[in-house]
Amino acid sequence: MTRFGVALALCLVIAVALGPARGGSAEEPAPTVVIDAGHGGADLGARGARGALEKDLTLAVARRVAKRLREQGTNVVLTRSSDVFVSLAERTEIANRAHASLFVSIHANSAPAKDVAGAETYFLSLEASDDEAMRVAMTENDVFRQEGTADESQDVVGAILGDLIRTEHLRESSALAAAIQRQLARLPGESRGVKQAPFVVLTGVNMPAALVEIGFISNPGEAARMGQRDRQDAIAGAVAAAITEAMVQNRQARLDAEPPAEGTR
Repeated sequence: MTRFGVALALCLVIAVALGPARGGSAEEPAPTVVIDAGHGGADLGARGARGALEKDLTLAVARRVAKRLREQGTNVVLTRSSDVFVSLAERTEIANRAHASLFVSIHANSAPAKDVAGAETYFLSLEASDDEAMRVAMTENDVFRQEGTADESQDVVGAILGDLIRTEHLRESSALAAAIQRQLARLPGESRGVKQAPFVVLTGVNMPAALVEIGFISNPGEAARMGQRDRQDAIAGAVAAAITEAMVQNRQARLDAEPPAEGTR
């Protein structure tokens, strides 16, 4: 899969808050963040109680996250802004073409047991944290086979192994996932923690990336709450706050790694 260079930049609001870069201007161009609303179009995603569809919920929350970030000066690219089908490959291409600083994919979970609830956040790894994490990844990766982009006899995990070996930004992805989960844990409801799994949509992006399962659409009570605007706003606020936190941390880490400007030694 073609790799693109990563353009790591920060918005003026964050730049002012942290002060001028060493040897550089106090102002930097606004960063670009890609928000991926899972599923869409013919790909319904998980089906929940009372006819709720994952594709609708993810789009509603993604739009709200984008609004929050744009209000603070961040450039936001949505992989889809309406109910259309976008392949997993196209989603990663969108992020790479935008030279995004971060990529966050939004999903809603599902389980056979109707009482399972809570939010969990993932970053990429070949080895899943546990059997449940692998089940979630395989469910979300199922569209990869439906797209016809992988041979039916080919194991999805094997298909992404080469990309995973070359994947950078794992430390930043882990920190991004932790920030998202930490913010979501402040909301009412169960926090299921940070996990790792081989999500296809995370393999091709050349930037720190995370996938968040905002709750279980298979749980009637949780599905009803997630359908409410107040809850969607709260989730979006948590995700946006985590993204901002991660951008600040990444910028500071980059500045710390830079040699001091001449005359400051």
